[in-house]
Amino acid sequence: MAWQRYVAIGDSFTEGVGDPGTGPDELVGWADRLAGHLAAAGGGVEYANLAVRGRLLQQVLDEQLPVALELAPDLVSLVAGGNDLLRPGADPDALAVAMEAAVVQLRTAGADVLLATGVDPRQTPLIGRTRGRSAVYNAHLWSIAARQGAYVLDQWGATWVQDARMWDVDRLHLGSEGHRRTALAAAAVLGVDVDPGWAVPLDPAPVLPRRERIAGEVAWVRSFVVPWVGRRVRGRSSGDGRTAKRPVPTPV
Repeated sequence: MAWQRYVAIGDSFTEGVGDPGTGPDELVGWADRLAGHLAAAGGGVEYANLAVRGRLLQQVLDEQLPVALELAPDLVSLVAGGNDLLRPGADPDALAVAMEAAVVQLRTAGADVLLATGVDPRQTPLIGRTRGRSAVYNAHLWSIAARQGAYVLDQWGATWVQDARMWDVDRLHLGSEGHRRTALAAAAVLGVDVDPGWAVPLDPAPVLPRRERIAGEVAWVRSFVVPWVGRRVRGRSSGDGRTAKRPVPTPV
């Protein structure tokens, strides 16, 4: 199917954090890359990206969804809820109710919808504690897609994404290779003919000595976990003061 206007909404994952472009503070990301695949396959597509890092699901639905609907897209990627699930006491059932209402709005407006499950955090220290509620939310996403006729990008079941080399140094965001493969995986879900090599895991990485592994864990906690907790305590977000990087649909 050839889509004419693709709008991406969500948080840092869709904004493209971890996949730097060529200019200062420029980000690429899987959604930008997906737009390129859609354009190459369909002969052209207009694309807007309204995602802003740090946004919770309800913020995405309040701030970005109405704008997306006004842009009259025929394809919308809606990936959000991950920031909610990182917070103690997050309710995946309530998140699913809000998500389904948004999908219904988009489908009623005539847009196809692409959802994405979260990555299985079993190998990530601290974040692995969210695995249970993340799994519940993912199960809801599959059910929502089945009821509403949406597409689902399955990150939970992707083996290649468990490789640390697919991730940025903060371990929260994909790196450039991770974003590249995610875009190809999303294109395949949408029926675009792409090289299937994106699903092939990398060769095993060398095992680091124990001392280096411990030093890496300590550096990660100091550089990323402590600042993240500090923002939560102060009620701040990494996206404070930021706006959408591509608010107007333009040709890819």
